[in-house]
Amino acid sequence: MPNREIHNTLHVVPLIAPVAARTDNTAVVSAIIDTAGYNACELVIVTGTNTDTNATFAVTVDEGDASDLTGSNAVAASQLVGTTALASFTFADDVECRKIGYIGTKRYVRLTVTPTGNDSGNIFLSGVAVLGYSSTKPTANPPQ
Repeated sequence: MPNREIHNTLHVVPLIAPVAARTDNTAVVSAIIDTAGYNACELVIVTGTNTDTNATFAVTVDEGDASDLTGSNAVAASQLVGTTALASFTFADDVECRKIGYIGTKRYVRLTVTPTGNDSGNIFLSGVAVLGYSSTKPTANPPQ
């Protein structure tokens, strides 16, 4: 029988905390994720029911060596698993998940979701970062 246990090998941290509906085109900037001690990072976005019928949402990922991401830069496509286009979404993508993996060498990463056309409704977003291939096991539970 295959070993299906991943509980002790993954570390999950908040990326975009759930908040009240967003009603404009202000960019949603995630928490800065520290990848130290992990060899894999997947950024997951969860959409709620979006009521604006013409909104689109573009995703970008930044990386850097400073904990506050000063001097950060956009992640090159070769350092992502998946694409920012596939991680992006529209008003029609209600209650779905999008994901993008980071395989770069910088310690810190951050995701930004930029709405366009969100002028007459509400958008709901949240997300988590899933860190894997920990240098120490088991990973903490609950995650810290």
